[in-house]
Amino acid sequence: MKFSTRSRYGLRAMVELALNYTADQPVPLSLVAGRQDLSEGYLEQLMTSLRKGGLVRSVRGAQGGYLLSRPPGQITAGDIIRCLEGPLSPTDCVNEEVPDPCERAEICVTRRLWERVRVAIADVLDNVTLEDLSRNAEEIRRSQESYMYYL
Repeated sequence: MKFSTRSRYGLRAMVELALNYTADQPVPLSLVAGRQDLSEGYLEQLMTSLRKGGLVRSVRGAQGGYLLSRPPGQITAGDIIRCLEGPLSPTDCVNEEVPDPCERAEICVTRRLWERVRVAIADVLDNVTLEDLSRNAEEIRRSQESYMYYL
């Protein structure tokens, strides 16, 4: 299973918002785009979806930007991926949003495999928060700084 650039870039943008998280100070989209080396126009499209999905809030004006709608420890990677992509199902036959997707569901040899894949993916993504990813980002930054120091 391959995640789209929409998911990958959206997750990176959300980590950047988490790294700069305060409950009342919006982060300008230009800052997110610059730090993550992403197109501001494309980020705007992603933020629209994330706002409609209730994961971010937007603030207009000169001091405007985007804020996480909840603290970073309360937003999971699974929340973000589902918001941007839809269900985490590798096939339609195990998509919980599709009623009775296949007439072979009861006798299908591979259906149980796809179900296990779906559950495993959801388990990983639903147990990693933006707080966890922010902590990882800080560790990477510190290791890069110490590496640069020794060059």
